[in-house]
Amino acid sequence: MDTKELLKRVRQIEINIRGVVNEVFAGEYHSVFKGRGMEFAEVREYQHGDDVRNIDWNVSARMNRPFVKVFDEERELTVMLLFDCSASEVFGSRGQVKRDVATEIAALMASSAIKNNDKVGLIIFSDKIEKFVPPRKGRQHVLRVIRELIYMLDDDNVQRHTNTDIAVALEYLNQIVKRRATVFLISDFMADGFEKDLQIANKRHDLVGIRIVDPLEEKLPAVGLIELEDLETGEVMLLDTSQQAIRKSISDNASGEKLKLERFFKSIGMDFIDIYTHESYVRPLTKFFRMRAKRFH
Repeated sequence: MDTKELLKRVRQIEINIRGVVNEVFAGEYHSVFKGRGMEFAEVREYQHGDDVRNIDWNVSARMNRPFVKVFDEERELTVMLLFDCSASEVFGSRGQVKRDVATEIAALMASSAIKNNDKVGLIIFSDKIEKFVPPRKGRQHVLRVIRELIYMLDDDNVQRHTNTDIAVALEYLNQIVKRRATVFLISDFMADGFEKDLQIANKRHDLVGIRIVDPLEEKLPAVGLIELEDLETGEVMLLDTSQQAIRKSISDNASGEKLKLERFFKSIGMDFIDIYTHESYVRPLTKFFRMRAKRFH
């Protein structure tokens, strides 16, 4: 991809997400993620309307009247984007491939963070670490993050990184990011053996899984004989979709994998969102942010 084409695609993504960042996510993002890390500042006498959960019972007992702890928000938040660039991300049956949706979501999260004066870093991975962009602030830095995503996901580059290893990305994250960060793991989660590393990362960081799904991966239409290729292994399979039993088997397997993943996320207390390529990502992301805002405030 030449520089002119790259800049054109960066500009298009900027246009696509600008309204969402300005109108929806700036406020939602701040209410959900700002202040999750709090530093103790002082105690003061209880006032009507104070949260009773912040009462300092030791001080209150000594003074014979209620006192509350006062906290300051940590001055800055670090947002890390863990971005799956494996070959399965180039699949799409409804006009958009998974990687394009994932790129816009990553750009949206980065832009929302910068708008709130937070740092943003990027880890692009396949079955190895493809690119690391250290966390920094500023609009120019966000543009660099978007450029790296687009460049890495260019068709010529996709051929070089076919497989997925989420554990590799999580291990790398835990090595380089020492302080607690908000981490968005953007992937289709078509991988194995990452559960232990995910559990460790979720304890250290505020980890959110964003699963990108194409509807054809969950339900095949009855269109007769079709040839399916595993984009990561190259394995080709011929299926007769006119047979209901075959379609049901595919659907049941996809449902089972989805349920297994969701149960695991819930068991470790990790938040997650499903984003479908044939639908707008704005509604599920907004719903998720508002749900978190209610939970933490």
